Amino acid sequence: MSAADAIGRTYPKLPPYEVGREKIREFAEAIGDRNPAYLDAAAAQKLGHPDVIAPPTFPIIFTMRSTGAAVLDPELGIDYSRVVHGEQRFVYQRPVHAGDRLVCETTVEDLKNRAGSIFLYMRTDVTTEDGEQVLAAYSVIVSRAPEKES
Repeated sequence: MSAADAIGRTYPKLPPYEVGREKIREFAEAIGDRNPAYLDAAAAQKLGHPDVIAPPTFPIIFTMRSTGAAVLDPELGIDYSRVVHGEQRFVYQRPVHAGDRLVCETTVEDLKNRAGSIFLYMRTDVTTEDGEQVLAAYSVIVSRAPEKES
């Protein structure tokens, strides 16, 4: 598949991911962030949120399921054994809350070959089941070129 054919390819939505308080707490503790809004519903509500909110990088947990469809798409030519994560960023419309049921849809934004390495640029749109936009996750996956034999 040519890069031009890959750009704009969108993968089917997966079943919703239900965000749980305990998952948020575990993630916050794993990254060492004790922000009360991540751990205590009352603290989050004082800030105007309906429940605890997730740390900014939390969506990596559920967006990886969606980006995996692109990374493992044999037509894109990604050799998963040579993959490194090149970049990740999140653009929020609102925080992720405990109780959200989120749906992800991943689209290939670009596919480039640089010196034999494949760079896969993806955008994952994250919405609630009702279609409210929550965030967009942007990621770059690099399938490194095979090492040259000497």
